[in-house]
Amino acid sequence: MSNDLEPEASGWDAIDAVFDELYGGIEPVHVGYIPGLALGSGLQGCSAYRAADHWHYVTYGLTELWDKSEEADPEISGWGYEFTLRAPAEAGEDKPPQWPFNLLEQLAKTTNQGGSVYEVGHRVDVRRPITGEDDTALTALAITRDTELPELIDSPNGAFALLQVIGITADELVRMKDTSTAAVLEDLADGNPLLITDPARAK
Repeated sequence: MSNDLEPEASGWDAIDAVFDELYGGIEPVHVGYIPGLALGSGLQGCSAYRAADHWHYVTYGLTELWDKSEEADPEISGWGYEFTLRAPAEAGEDKPPQWPFNLLEQLAKTTNQGGSVYEVGHRVDVRRPITGEDDTALTALAITRDTELPELIDSPNGAFALLQVIGITADELVRMKDTSTAAVLEDLADGNPLLITDPARAK
């Protein structure tokens, strides 16, 4: 009998369970990053679930996906969060936009490799279009709660949050600094309650 058993992915399963609850077992489009988290990628993977009018992305790799590290805080899984993002979907579209996969991995690298830790209310000035192309004036990011998901999730590896990443303009970033992240996001949520990041809203 082989001893090459697959490691238990209890942390990964905890993320899947949250999205299965929301989307009723819809099969997501999943991207795995090469060469992988242990060899320098920002994430192990990222999934995109098709909702009614948008794609809902979630990362895998900022929490402890497999075994719990003996040196880590037993109450918290990894960094204590994974990222989500919502991007518009076209009618009949069966493949999600690629730019969120790239954006979320780059943002995750600032944590996994740079040590930056994010919380609700934080902002990130990307200083270039978040899509990687000159097709949008969204050049910064804001971090908030993903309101359709539990505020805190328990897993065998500890608790973690799901933090939603929202694309914003340079002007919106300035307004957030003058007031607060929450105040500007409240304005953006008028007519867009799920805070879908649409690159076309700011050409």
